[in-house]
Amino acid sequence: MNLLSLPAFTDNYIWMLHDGRQAIVVDPGEAAPVEQALHRWGLTLQAILVTHHHADHVGGVDAMRAATGAQVYGPARERMPEPLVRLAQGDTVDALGLQFQVIDVPGHTAGHIAYYCADMDGAPLLFCGDTLFSGGCGRLFEGTPAQMLESLDRLTALPGNTRVCCTHEYTLSNLKFARAVEPGNAALLHYSSQCEALRAQNQPTLPSQMALERDINPFLRVRQGQVAQAAQGYDAQVSLDDAVAVLAALRQWKNEFR
Repeated sequence: MNLLSLPAFTDNYIWMLHDGRQAIVVDPGEAAPVEQALHRWGLTLQAILVTHHHADHVGGVDAMRAATGAQVYGPARERMPEPLVRLAQGDTVDALGLQFQVIDVPGHTAGHIAYYCADMDGAPLLFCGDTLFSGGCGRLFEGTPAQMLESLDRLTALPGNTRVCCTHEYTLSNLKFARAVEPGNAALLHYSSQCEALRAQNQPTLPSQMALERDINPFLRVRQGQVAQAAQGYDAQVSLDDAVAVLAALRQWKNEFR
């Protein structure tokens, strides 16, 4: 099974998984990169998985459905390009001989979902859209800090070797912020150096790994004392033992961070 990150727009990735004959894609904001990959490797598109309704994730769905006849899957509680199979927590998708579990992860949008495959060769696979980024999390456009914390907790509970397939190359800017939160985090400093070297060669920093994110991502570390204290340094009203308030402060701080 082959996992590819297809660059789109300025910093999006459309994820493609294929077995040499058939493929699935995740969050195709535009059709052209997918069409080129299908042609290059002689693949048939079997399914399109969508995590949320934003245009840079669904913009290519209609054209690809029309061109290939692929089945589209997406969140049950969001406005989506029809027709599609609507999904929520506990549902599954069977494609390429694999089963993907659907996880509700609201926060970035109200009905955001993620897809988790435990039976991948080598390591589990998570397509998390804009909920979790390497070193960061999505902006709270429609959800609340409490929803985002619960969503991130669901993802953090996945096995440590889970490959985290985010849909934006935001890693370097996220890690710059993470270092402001935890300047003494040795794992974070080492990972930052690795990612800077990758980007210098125009290579993707993704997929990440869940165990790594637990060590370096401040939004997954809101219950760690140093992270909570940093959030309180930004907003003196934050209670150190209130994880929701810590996450809310971190997210606002990140929104303003340059």
